[in-house]
Amino acid sequence: VQLQASGGGLVQAGGSLRLSCAASGTISGIKVMEWYRQAPGKERELVASSGGRTNYADAVRGRFTISRDNAKNTVYLQMNNLKPEDTAVYYCHVVSTTLPFYRWGQGTQVTVSS
Repeated sequence: VQLQASGGGLVQAGGSLRLSCAASGTISGIKVMEWYRQAPGKERELVASSGGRTNYADAVRGRFTISRDNAKNTVYLQMNNLKPEDTAVYYCHVVSTTLPFYRWGQGTQVTVSS
């Protein structure tokens, strides 16, 4: 089962994008669905997490919203009021109780122009 991320693109500052990450099949025992991002020259960082609790990085709290459709094994990231510093490749990540325990999507590029 693979994760397919989509929805990235080029947007002006203040704009919005909605990322989606869908599994190609059923993943049993999902514990957490998350979004990470990696900007050029920087380490990958956690943006938002949806498990028993929903958590956000300080830099995106109030602007980004993570949601999930468990029936479709899909996680979304609604990004509003985008800023140039949000420019990065965004990756979805799923933690489950079935092998492989950790799955990464292929990444989708988000570019925010000033």
